[in-house]
Order: sequence, then C-alpha cells, then structure tokens
Amino acid sequence: MDTRLSPSLLAWLRCFDAAARHGSFTRAAAELCITQGAVSQQVKQLEQWLGRPLFLRTPRALLATPEGQWLAVVLRESFEAIEGTLTQMRRPGETPVATLSCSPSFAMQWLTPRMGEFFRMHPDIGLRVFGEFHRLDRARMVQGGIEAAVRFDLGGYTDLQATQFLDEWLLPVASPGFMAAHPGLQDPAQLQGDWLLHDSTAWEGAGAHEEWAHWLSGVGAPLPTWGGGPQFNLSQLALSAALAGRGIAMGRAALVLEDLIAGRLVPVFPHCVQSRAAYSFVTLPRPDPAMARVGEWLVQEGQRFAAQRASVLAPPAKKNI
Repeated sequence: MDTRLSPSLLAWLRCFDAAARHGSFTRAAAELCITQGAVSQQVKQLEQWLGRPLFLRTPRALLATPEGQWLAVVLRESFEAIEGTLTQMRRPGETPVATLSCSPSFAMQWLTPRMGEFFRMHPDIGLRVFGEFHRLDRARMVQGGIEAAVRFDLGGYTDLQATQFLDEWLLPVASPGFMAAHPGLQDPAQLQGDWLLHDSTAWEGAGAHEEWAHWLSGVGAPLPTWGGGPQFNLSQLALSAALAGRGIAMGRAALVLEDLIAGRLVPVFPHCVQSRAAYSFVTLPRPDPAMARVGEWLVQEGQRFAAQRASVLAPPAKKNI
C-alpha cells in the first residue's frame, strides 16, 4: 500500500488532528474554517484508508479509539516540530507585526500611551492594536485570525493561555466643577441614582449596574434607586461624561489615574474597592516569539503601573469600610 503523504492524505490528517484536539467535529470545523460535514467526511476517508476506526461517535462526545489516541499524539508532535522549524527558517525580511485585540477603553487610556516604550525596547517588532471586547474562545480566535488579546473580565479561559497582568481598583470620580456644585456630598449613602454614570457592559455578561453595585456593597452603602442615570457601552464614554460635569462615573484606576494626577477628575470618596474583573493577556497556546514579547512587556508595565497607583491611591480595604 502506498503510504506517501499525498495532498489528500495530508488534508485528512489535518482534519483528524483538529477533531482529536477538540473532541468535536464542529469545533474542529470552526478552527479550520470549513463545514462540520467536510471535517467528518475527511476523517471518515482517513478511517477507510487505514481500515480501522479512529473515533467512537456517541451522541454526547467524540472519543478517540486507542489507535486514534496513538495517531493524535504522533501528529501533534510532528505538526509542532514542522511549525517550529518553519518559524526558525523563515527569512527575517519585514519587521514582524504582532496584532493585538484589546478592550477599547483600556487601549485608549492605558495601552497606547505606553506603546512608545514598547517600540523603544523592541524596535524590531511592529504592534497593531484594534479595539473590541467580545468574549474569546479558541475557535473564535482561530476563525477571526486573532493572535492575542487583552481582556478585562473574570478570566476562566479553558482552551486558551491567559496571564493576568494587572488587577483593577474601582473608585467614583467626578469633575471639580460637579463637586463644587455639590459641596454637601460627604457619604456614599447620599448618592442619587440620576447622578450615576454607568458602563452597562463592563465585560461580556456583566450586569448594567455591576461596578456601581460592587463598589457600594464593598463600602457597606445601600444601593440607590438606579433611576435615570445615563448608561454607556464603554467605560471611556462614561468617563468623558464625568469630565464634562454630567455626573459621577465609576472609575477604574487604570483608566483614570492620569486624570486624577492632572486634576481633571477628583475622587468623590477616598475608598477604593477591588474589582471582580482583571486584565489578562490571552493567546492561543504557543504564541509566536513577537507576541510572547508583547506579553512579557505587559507584565512589566502592569507591575510598574501598580507601583504608581499605590503611590497615588489608598489600596482597597480588606473588609467593608
């Protein structure tokens, strides 16, 4: 029997590898950008060529047979060796460009002002950033061609590599003009619902009043009647409204620290509460060297920012204040 790696056989093996890793024809299809039926048919052709089954197909799962497990291990090691060799052999012509998907408000207020330092440290790497905040999984990253992402959320990624590089502190902020117009505001219990500016999608799946409710609970204050306080789909929009004197926004320290230092915004109360969400660098397993450097730089910048934040703001209390 001819066992040379013909184009057809290579295609069958690629589909089998994806199906074995995912335990699903559907998720394999999403990764390979073909239909579920095409993946199933390619694997079936491989099984017919080998003369033995590679999967047990049950209503609930796709289970590899012992032979299928053996082949899956050999293929994964082989494909990783090929990919590693190609990466090392590729002629270093143009500057590699790392493409990073990033939560928009964080990209505008925290990431882009620091990118000059990244380019100074890594002049041989280009970095392209585009803003979006949808939840990620492996199939979505592969299908969308997303190399890596920065997300502000609760974490819990199961099929991706995620590194938390910065936690977040919450504190209400307003313009000096708003505070001058409300000189009697001394206690969180005095807050009125129509003063509050909301990021209605702090992260995918968060409630419309998530951050305000979390902060008020953290300081032991009652929840107000939410009323007609404006809602925005980006934290930066709520902060822009606060800068314009329209009300009080729930500030994330990473997004408001520079405005606090400059006096454009002021803390309404001195109490910070640690957010339930944090910033994570999310990649597919084994990111390429350029993207790995981006991740290392984010960890360093996160540590540097945390030190600066601690010099300006009192840390969150361990217990309700």
